[in-house]
Amino acid sequence: MAAISTRAENQARPLEDYNVVSGDRALLEALEREGGGWIAERAAAFGARCGAAATVRAAELAERNRPVLRTHDRFGNRIDEVEFHPAYHELMALALESGLHSLPWTETRRGRHVARAALFIAFNQTNDGPACPVTMTFASVPALRAQPEIAAEWEPRLLANAYDPAARPVGEKRGVTIGMAMTEKQGGSDVRANKTIASPLDNGGPGGAYRLVGHKWFCSAPMCDAFLALAQAPGGLSCFLVPRWRPDGTRNGLHIQRLKDKLGNRSNASSEIELDDAFGWLLGEEGRGVATIIEMMRHTRLDCALGATAVTRHAVAQAVNHCRERTAFGRKLVDQPLMANVLADLAVESEAATALAMRVARAFDEESDGEAQSLFARVATPVAKYWLCKRTPNVAAEALECLGGNGFVEESVMPRLYRDAPVNSVWEGSGNVQCLDLLRALGRAPQSLEVYFAELARARGADYRLDAFVDELRGRLADTRDLEARARRLVEAMALALQATLLVRHAPGVVAEAFLASRVSGDRGHAFGTLPAGIDTRAIVERADPGGAGGAKG
Repeated sequence: MAAISTRAENQARPLEDYNVVSGDRALLEALEREGGGWIAERAAAFGARCGAAATVRAAELAERNRPVLRTHDRFGNRIDEVEFHPAYHELMALALESGLHSLPWTETRRGRHVARAALFIAFNQTNDGPACPVTMTFASVPALRAQPEIAAEWEPRLLANAYDPAARPVGEKRGVTIGMAMTEKQGGSDVRANKTIASPLDNGGPGGAYRLVGHKWFCSAPMCDAFLALAQAPGGLSCFLVPRWRPDGTRNGLHIQRLKDKLGNRSNASSEIELDDAFGWLLGEEGRGVATIIEMMRHTRLDCALGATAVTRHAVAQAVNHCRERTAFGRKLVDQPLMANVLADLAVESEAATALAMRVARAFDEESDGEAQSLFARVATPVAKYWLCKRTPNVAAEALECLGGNGFVEESVMPRLYRDAPVNSVWEGSGNVQCLDLLRALGRAPQSLEVYFAELARARGADYRLDAFVDELRGRLADTRDLEARARRLVEAMALALQATLLVRHAPGVVAEAFLASRVSGDRGHAFGTLPAGIDTRAIVERADPGGAGGAKG
């Protein structure tokens, strides 16, 4: 009787020891096109580290071993510390030592936001938990600069490409991280409803010391060295830098009440905190808290768009990797027309996301060039944040299904991607907040709409379908009736028009045609995998293959 083989056959190799950057043609082309090509060699080296088997394993360990809260030490002293698995610290070190938090603030070459965006997209394809403190640290710089003397004291350590997780005063550390604590139970996104009270010590005023008492409903990455927090000062809602350690070297009155039990983003700790006579410095003027912290929020919203792009790309890469090696019914899955349609549809979504996210990153680089560029960034950021984050959960779910039952098993990365997919939409203003923010921007600077349409005009005449779509969109935006109720549909259309413009101008014809046919003229169903007949799905899938274009697995 023949022996039965126990060897697993017809299984795809794990997607590891590949280059996350070099295997992503859309990202490489956008990096060059948008002005960050000078970092290509460094980005490729970083992409190899992100896709290495050791990094993939670290990402898995960080996810499976959740943070643990230690409110007191064994002697009963209040310490308010969170313990992380060593793998989490490995990922944090990878990010900070590579300058993901500092590059746009330390680099002088044009395209520095674009260059960092490529690195950030790559890093988010490891585990997006550490990306949260990286983003907040990166985005805190504009807010700190509202108070130059405080920025001068904190920036040298903040911008150091060093990771130092030790719980000790900042003067004893090589590098520091900064978080944020804005929302409260009673208000959520309505931060003006905050009830935390800030009382001046001595004379108070910009850069002065204050005593904070209150709570924060969401404080992500509570082991950061300081937090930007909003509180009600005598002059109104104000922004404060609240350190974990007071200037005299004692622990600040920042008490972690509990860690949130979250759907996703599990490797990162998110907490509820109480401010018990906490010490903080006022950044900017009293009553100008939102204006002070808004630049931090704008930069974190850019990172939400980049993070969504990363999850989308990672999900597509996993699906293509599986389907090119798995055989069913006598053929590779990738060669079967219906599966090829699904994969191509997902790949088009990923490329469109990459094009939009990287174009918005360039807008941040160009803001100093004039009012038009600044207005474009102001409009494009909420558009990209809304749409890319909304699309990601659908992509993750469809990509998971491409792996069948294997994709539903925790040992695959797909359940993590599926759980993580909604976080960027929720964080830093949900979908409705983004839409209302856009309407507010258009109301305050009506000329920004013409700046947006000037960007679309760069593709005018390239395709009649796009021209008709843009003309219709202009008419819909000109109708001011019920704008708020229609806001989601308008922002969606603005995102699609911008993505189509970018793809028509820069993507291979087959990708642009698939996008125009399915997203602009609407010749598709409601699910992925419903591209119209005649689309060269094979060419699209080959372009999205993470093992191609220098990304081949070792």
